[in-house]
Amino acid sequence: MTVSTEQIEEAISAYSDPYYPEKDLVRRRAIKHLQVAGGRVNLKIGLGYPAEGIRQKIHDELLALVRAVPGVESVELEIVWDVAAGKNQQDMKNLSNVKNVVAVASGKGGVGKSTTAVNLALALVAEGARVGLLDADIYGPSQPIMLGIEQGRQPEQREGKYFLPMEAHGLQAMSMGFLVTEDTPMVWRGPMASGALQQLITQTLWNNLDYLIVDMPPGTGDIQLTLAQKVPVTGAVIVTTPQDIALLDAKKGIEMFQKVGIPVLGIVENMAMHICSNCGHAEHMFGKGGGEQIAKEYNAPLLASLPLDVTIRQQVDGGNPTVSAEPEGTIAMIYREMARHVGANIAKRGTNPAHNPLEIIARND
Repeated sequence: MTVSTEQIEEAISAYSDPYYPEKDLVRRRAIKHLQVAGGRVNLKIGLGYPAEGIRQKIHDELLALVRAVPGVESVELEIVWDVAAGKNQQDMKNLSNVKNVVAVASGKGGVGKSTTAVNLALALVAEGARVGLLDADIYGPSQPIMLGIEQGRQPEQREGKYFLPMEAHGLQAMSMGFLVTEDTPMVWRGPMASGALQQLITQTLWNNLDYLIVDMPPGTGDIQLTLAQKVPVTGAVIVTTPQDIALLDAKKGIEMFQKVGIPVLGIVENMAMHICSNCGHAEHMFGKGGGEQIAKEYNAPLLASLPLDVTIRQQVDGGNPTVSAEPEGTIAMIYREMARHVGANIAKRGTNPAHNPLEIIARND
């Protein structure tokens, strides 16, 4: 019995991607290669977002669908996720090697924004992406400590004006903290801090990144506006806690990104609850449902709701963030789920259409 490409496409279209349910794989042009020769099928699927944690699950489900087509004798199936570049990424010199810039922001300090940024970056690495982390908090850089990069190490220079990013936990990283000591206060006015951020962005030689995660300082001031105006930001992740005052400030952050035309990729709620290590009782110490409420109000997905857990703080303070310290742990799995949602939400918003053309071959031999 001869198998047609149409039959294979129909079978594939029955698969529902949990991170991209709006379109089936055929309509979103996820079939990168399809060759049918008699009863033999050779197939490559490109998800558009990194998903190492569920690669085998996707593979098995698609394999079962294709094998169920009458006449199929054998199937070779490959799952890939070539992340495409955002539409405007080629517009800025020295960011041509960065496909997508993602800002991680909060309206106020103390909500776990930097912890979220570093664990999101590490989770994207764990899911199979090439990732950089830019610490944009000029006044209070924290990523050197969180990444475990000892004080005094400085980035290598090229041509007297460019920096090579530092390497840690599989990330490429750059921070003002690499250029000054921990005890050096940055007593600068806003324009000076904005200028420093521009230098970090334009003078860092990032190496072929799928995502550059930018750990923003809290608030909606000069540095945030500099990033929004000078860098082609793909989208923003907003971090909050359930506390009413944090939610008010998170709304200001969302409004700021909307005003400058940067889409909000989702909301992360930290310190959602405390679970007693002795009895297991869950208590909502800072309020309940705040992240979900703000996500509904602004029609943005709630990417994750994380517990108030002392180990998260201990691990970043020790230079070994949760995703790296306990890669198979429950909290690391939450961060990896968040990473897949962020990647998929970026893919949904449209990318360079010239990337990975469809290839379909049918033969009757």
